[in-house]
Amino acid sequence: MKHIARKRFGQHFLTDPSVIEAIVRCIDPRAGQSMVEIGPGLAALTQPLVERVGHLSVIELDRDLAQHLRQHPQLNVIEADVLNVDFAQLTGSHADTRWRVVGNLPYNISTPILFHLLDHAEHVIDQHFMLQKEVVERMVALPSTAAYGRLSVMLQWRYDMDLLMHIGPEAFEPPPKVDSAIVRMVPKTQPLPLAFDVLSELVQVAFSQRRKLLRHTLGVWLQQKGLDSDFDLQRRAEEVPARPSALIVHFDPPAVVIGVVAAVGQDVPKLAIMRLRFDVTHRLGVALRGQHVVQGLCKQVLHGVSFQRKPRPRAIIPRKISRVPPRNEKLGATAVT
Repeated sequence: MKHIARKRFGQHFLTDPSVIEAIVRCIDPRAGQSMVEIGPGLAALTQPLVERVGHLSVIELDRDLAQHLRQHPQLNVIEADVLNVDFAQLTGSHADTRWRVVGNLPYNISTPILFHLLDHAEHVIDQHFMLQKEVVERMVALPSTAAYGRLSVMLQWRYDMDLLMHIGPEAFEPPPKVDSAIVRMVPKTQPLPLAFDVLSELVQVAFSQRRKLLRHTLGVWLQQKGLDSDFDLQRRAEEVPARPSALIVHFDPPAVVIGVVAAVGQDVPKLAIMRLRFDVTHRLGVALRGQHVVQGLCKQVLHGVSFQRKPRPRAIIPRKISRVPPRNEKLGATAVT
């Protein structure tokens, strides 16, 4: 019996074989790895993954789909809401087990799932998710862009992220009304030691009125908390990077732009930027194996660093002056004194 997609679960099942193969290549599963899939659905992605890793844990909320998945001998089916799953206590896992997490997340609750996984980042090797394209663009957004916001700051504090590929609605059944994208999220080995609750509140206050200067929002919040800081409040929240602006100490596309702009401002020699562009392109090409994402990321990385070329002096062309005779001359009249 064919399963009917349930709208309340936000179900859109991936059916395009070429897209499935491309996603599996992005994930690059290896035999023996501990992997968990969120929302396996009809097992379109599950089957090629379990063939490569040997055994797979899946988290499925839909009772009918979970019952169907239990017939697969290589699957450990967890019938639960992923928001209630403790990844440190997954069935059959050891205390030191770190997971590779994949999934086609329900678009209607994707943000709560991402924030839930923040609490378990130390138990995760990497995450590959299919999400609404606009959500992924917000996740990887650079400062001073329209997409940069609370989600960008909170996730960039804890993860290094890359947008890997775009997927159209025609790859799903039923087709969603939005475009989708694949994002890779790798937890930072040494994130800034911050209290999550305090950071979350601070960022929420900062972006509550994103068009206003921070002294009107964050400045008031700091005073209420009795905190004294030399942080520059004479800028908008969307202009503040989510990480220190080091000048390419380690390869990180957002840090490249922030570092260049913050360190040398508008006095960047054109040749230096060209060398930087080549270096970024080369490293991204190696990291992403030459995918078309490279060019797009490089454009984003260098967005905002413009070269002010002096305008060329135009040749001065003398204008042809034409004298229009007065009206009385045209009529042959003479002036009367």
